[in-house]
Amino acid sequence: MDIRSLKLYLHLCDSLHFAKTAEQMHVSPSTLSRALQRLEEEVNAKLFERDNRSVTLTHAGREFKLFAEQTLHHWRNLRHSIDLKQDVLRGTLNLYCSVTAAYSHLPQLLERFRQEHPFVEIALTTGDAANALAEIQQNRADIAIAALPDPFPATLHFAKIDDVPLSLIAPTMRCAVQQQISQTQIDWARVPFIIPDHGPGRRRADNWFKQMGISPNIYAQVSGQEAIASMVALGCGVSISPEVVINNSPVRDRIQLLPSPVSIAPFELGCCCKVKRLGDPIVNAFLEAI
Repeated sequence: MDIRSLKLYLHLCDSLHFAKTAEQMHVSPSTLSRALQRLEEEVNAKLFERDNRSVTLTHAGREFKLFAEQTLHHWRNLRHSIDLKQDVLRGTLNLYCSVTAAYSHLPQLLERFRQEHPFVEIALTTGDAANALAEIQQNRADIAIAALPDPFPATLHFAKIDDVPLSLIAPTMRCAVQQQISQTQIDWARVPFIIPDHGPGRRRADNWFKQMGISPNIYAQVSGQEAIASMVALGCGVSISPEVVINNSPVRDRIQLLPSPVSIAPFELGCCCKVKRLGDPIVNAFLEAI
């Protein structure tokens, strides 16, 4: 039983998809299958039920998942303890953020940390900012850059780094949407909206509709603010988006900011981690550096 196999196993527990785990963990499907087979032989129990349509954990699989999580936690602590005694911090910091945050905030956050701890490897994954907390909760990331949600889980820690304004955005190109927003009195109930499918951005949009007292015309529900910006630029509709996304978007010249009839609360942007990971030397060093 080795650490790499435990990491593969835990990822598979979260994804429940062999091809996805193999791709994201950079191994071949056959390597993943052999690793699982070795674990089942060592445990002497079947860890997954598999058929052509689904993968599910067995009772033994759920018990072994707890063991694997605890073992990796103790392993990280041991490695960090050894490195601290050598007065050098080593290891890997798994970070998760949106593509925009990777441009707008991450370089400044990493600059001091990298100077102080040059032997710590940075493993960066980008994706929808709305999934940031799930990446932390499912142990796929040590720290994630995320907007503070309401409510915020008590098991997580949030270190604020910035306030991010949000604005109403629309296309500049000549299209039906542009004609609608050019009216003296805009009929917001008829204007097509592109909104996030979940997360803090979705809650901001729902709150805006409530304040406006309208039943919105939803053109699309999209994952990722960067994709929303592209759809707005193509004339599909209007949206409520973080200004930092627009400022860093390759289609920013095709998007205009509109005055909002009601106020839109900014995002509180911060670095999130599990509370129980605050004692982790690498996590703690990163939070201190920012």
